[in-house]
Amino acid sequence: MNLIKTVATVSLLLFIASCNKKKQTAQQQASTPQEYPVEILHPQNVTLKNDYPVRLTGEEDIEISPQIDGTIQKIYVDKGAVVKKGQPLFSIDSPSATEGVATAQAAVASAQANLASAQLDVERMRPLAEKRIISNVQLEAYENQYRASQAAVDQAQANLNQAQATLGWTTVVSPVDGVVGTIPYRHGSLVSSNNVLTTVAASGNVIAYFSLNEKELLELLDRYPGANQAEKIKNMPEVTLTLADGSPYPHTGRIQTISGVIDDYTGSASLRAEFPNPDGTLRSGMSGTLSIPRPLSGILLVPQKATVSQQDKTLIYKVQGDSVVQTIITTLPTPDGKEYVVTEGLKNGDTIVTDGVATLSNGKKIKTR
Repeated sequence: MNLIKTVATVSLLLFIASCNKKKQTAQQQASTPQEYPVEILHPQNVTLKNDYPVRLTGEEDIEISPQIDGTIQKIYVDKGAVVKKGQPLFSIDSPSATEGVATAQAAVASAQANLASAQLDVERMRPLAEKRIISNVQLEAYENQYRASQAAVDQAQANLNQAQATLGWTTVVSPVDGVVGTIPYRHGSLVSSNNVLTTVAASGNVIAYFSLNEKELLELLDRYPGANQAEKIKNMPEVTLTLADGSPYPHTGRIQTISGVIDDYTGSASLRAEFPNPDGTLRSGMSGTLSIPRPLSGILLVPQKATVSQQDKTLIYKVQGDSVVQTIITTLPTPDGKEYVVTEGLKNGDTIVTDGVATLSNGKKIKTR
């Protein structure tokens, strides 16, 4: 019995000693500052970008209407087809145009016959006038008739040319290189010059329209030199376009115009940028995101993982001596999404903790590496 008590007592003492040792170890660990990675801030150069949603239109969206009345005989293209200038789009069956050519041809033939008769009369009467069998006045009358017949032939030929041109209108062609829009009519549809058969969006260049509010517009114009808005636009950098699927468009564009009026309803101004479209990739009606680059020099960058969001504030831990101080900063995002541009709250030469900030608190002592 005594032996059992002795063993129990020894076990209890060992357990108490072990607990005390663990407590001492924990206290020692708690009193030893934890090591954190830090970075000394220095001015850097970076290019930010301002993104704006855009809608795209062709440089010209041209309405295609027939110049004569008739029925659609053939449709040579489909919606969305890429066409060249002069390429046939529709064929119009116009009996009046066909009849007009036939009538004009008959008139030309008749006028030419009259001209031939008048010429024969002049040739027949001239020798008689030379022999004074008839008077010169009579000869001149025949010559005048010949000249009138010649004018009639010219007029008939002009009418034939006009009739043939009108008949040529039965083939409706594209006035520009571009992309065909919707086609609401089908084979056999009766159409006139009042009907729009389709539209062709000129594809040489594509226009991107976007809007800036009043503050954004003033900030944009303040960035670039120039005595007036036109000069400032000329000094603006090239802009880029990201398509709706997230892919970058390979060609850069330029801002061409800025509206002179702020819309009363939206409070924004409309801007127009132009992009080349040599491959026909861009189509009227597409959407995307336009980016205006904003180069900055001598600015401070901090990793986003070094910051903590607290309500509407962004915090960072600045190292002072052997401890950290929680500091409020004002930031702008960078295009890569990994860093922030610091606009307020830090200065050149400040040291910040770059990782593990979730375990920090204001005034906590740390070791740095």
